[in-house]
Amino acid sequence: MSVRAGREFLAIPGPTTVPDEVLRAMHRPAVDIYAGPLLALTDSLLRDIARVFNTKGRAYIYISNGHGAWEAALTNVLSRGDKILVLESGRFALGWGDNARRMGVEVEVLKGDMRRAVRPAEVEARLKADKGGTIKAVLVAQIDTASGVVNDIAAIGQAVRAAGHEALLMVDAVASLGCMPFDMDAWGVDVAMSGSQKGMMTPPGLGFVAANDRARQVHKKAGLRTPYWDWTDREGDIHYQKYAGTPPEHLLFGLRQALDLLFEEGLDNVFLRHRLLAEAVRRAVGAWGEGQAIGFNIIEPAERCDTVTTVLLNGGRDPEALRKYCNQKCGVVLGHGIGELAGKGFRVAHMGHVNAPMVLGTLSVIEMALNALAIPHGKGGAQAAIDWLGAQVPA
Repeated sequence: MSVRAGREFLAIPGPTTVPDEVLRAMHRPAVDIYAGPLLALTDSLLRDIARVFNTKGRAYIYISNGHGAWEAALTNVLSRGDKILVLESGRFALGWGDNARRMGVEVEVLKGDMRRAVRPAEVEARLKADKGGTIKAVLVAQIDTASGVVNDIAAIGQAVRAAGHEALLMVDAVASLGCMPFDMDAWGVDVAMSGSQKGMMTPPGLGFVAANDRARQVHKKAGLRTPYWDWTDREGDIHYQKYAGTPPEHLLFGLRQALDLLFEEGLDNVFLRHRLLAEAVRRAVGAWGEGQAIGFNIIEPAERCDTVTTVLLNGGRDPEALRKYCNQKCGVVLGHGIGELAGKGFRVAHMGHVNAPMVLGTLSVIEMALNALAIPHGKGGAQAAIDWLGAQVPA
């Protein structure tokens, strides 16, 4: 027996729920790829992607997922044999670094772990020790969706500058862009990348890269440049060059609508919505944790991100049983633990097209599952979330 009806609700960190307005915008005939309207669309998208990254630099749109955008960022500024420093705070910066290693780049990992953010002081110390300037780039994720951590990119940028080092600062903003502030120029970020399937509220298939003037100067000597990813080619005057071939028209139609929705709401309001809903989830998990079987993966409260909460189950309890119950009985799909956390916990996404009913419904289903599976937990998690939102959102 179940209480589910209709389609599943995705509470996973991507692909996230796509707004109906975006789906409708994609449901239209294709147009001439050489005609004025599509050219104007591309111009508007490149301008507004740079606006969301908060940069005066150049933006590029790729037909790819986030892994493709990783490769685009790497190939445009690095050469075989270059050395980079990867800042560990979860799974995804390490994955980005592994991609670089497979391209012939030397990779050093600044050791961290799955339960805390990068320490900027450690970054500064390592770069100061690099007397010969052998490190060409520093890679970090603003948010890691495996661990649920948020890194302080402003402080890391300051650490790079304080070290007096010339390494490029490269940031993965896949799980943060469109959900929380990203101030690329003010923070000293040289290259940033993201994807369409999370905070940008568009189906998977588009990768975004933004680069400042310093990165574009380094690009001129990059030895890993390849035709598809190359910035120089994509900066050409011919529209066909912007996508290294046929444009992904319908994804572009959807992205235009998604950006319009973000700007209509106002980015500051979007960021506030994510902060409020994230804290509602944290209030619920905190209440459940009083039963000692449930806890946060990220130890320090200030280092827990506003787009996904990674929850651990203690005492050898199986998180897959809880995920299965939520899905099969109630139609709510939670994220599973990945990397070192596989089989140890689950993830609740609260990013992109998400609102209070979605989050409160998800929390209520989780609490229902905890009861049904007799997993020890403190009572009133969903109520704690309701109380928080009721106090924060004025009448």
